[in-house]
Amino acid sequence: MEQKKDIISRINENYGRMSKGQKNIATYISEHYDQAVFMTAAKLGETVGVSESTVVRFAAFIGYAGYPEFQMDLVAWVQDRMNSVQQIGKKYEGNSQSEIVNSVISADIEKLQHTLTNLDVAAFESAADILISAKHVYVVGVRSCAPLAAFLTFYLQQIRGDVIQVTTTNVSEMFEQMIRIDGDDAIVGISFPRYSMRTLKAIEFANDRNAKVITITDTIHSPMNLYSSCNLLARSDMVSIVDSLVAPLSVINALVVALCLKVPEQVKQHLKDLEYTWNNYQVYLNDEINFIGDAPDLDAPLWKKEE
Repeated sequence: MEQKKDIISRINENYGRMSKGQKNIATYISEHYDQAVFMTAAKLGETVGVSESTVVRFAAFIGYAGYPEFQMDLVAWVQDRMNSVQQIGKKYEGNSQSEIVNSVISADIEKLQHTLTNLDVAAFESAADILISAKHVYVVGVRSCAPLAAFLTFYLQQIRGDVIQVTTTNVSEMFEQMIRIDGDDAIVGISFPRYSMRTLKAIEFANDRNAKVITITDTIHSPMNLYSSCNLLARSDMVSIVDSLVAPLSVINALVVALCLKVPEQVKQHLKDLEYTWNNYQVYLNDEINFIGDAPDLDAPLWKKEE
């Protein structure tokens, strides 16, 4: 018997075929489900900026007989989400600290192995080529994926120029940061359940501008793949009240190494220039890099670049 799809899965699977107004409803529900769950169709429409009839048609579009059935399913989904946190607490209740450490790390190892076995090597190589050749690279990841986006941005900037991390809590501001993206550029969208509609809208916008889209997500069924030409899949399951992002981080590490090997001289020159800058402007004092003994001499002359 086929398992009934929850409301968020229905929204994700149908997002690519939605009208502009329906996408606005989908985004609001995904980002503010805790508020939407209490709204009538009229109130939801007023909040999103569409008519009540558009909200009713939205419910029918994703497979519900009407708005009441849609709202009941949303209530059930929110309750299940709250219960999942309680169930996780029961799972580890009574375990010693060492047992918890062993259980969580073992689960992470399993996710790494699953990712290694199922990663599309051709997609991985394509992603590396895209990131090297693109004129500008945009990186977007919000909520728990924001640290992954920051990590990737940091190391891409060591390898090449013109890398922009899209950082905002507002969709319109995302578009403002990406307004010049075009077919010569690339974007990396990072998102795992619960998938971010902000990230999805960003890569949809990039795709509409003919930019090359790379996604780092969990499965082929992820809505992030709707607009992507290159999908890097990494296993991520909830093991506590937080998501495990070990496997996605490992994929990003591998991608950075692959990029370094593609342009080794470029990376070496960049690091050499950085070292010169750090020394010439005393960015890192001796006591910050393995210094033992006397205090650093702040009056020492600036290090000069060799002729």
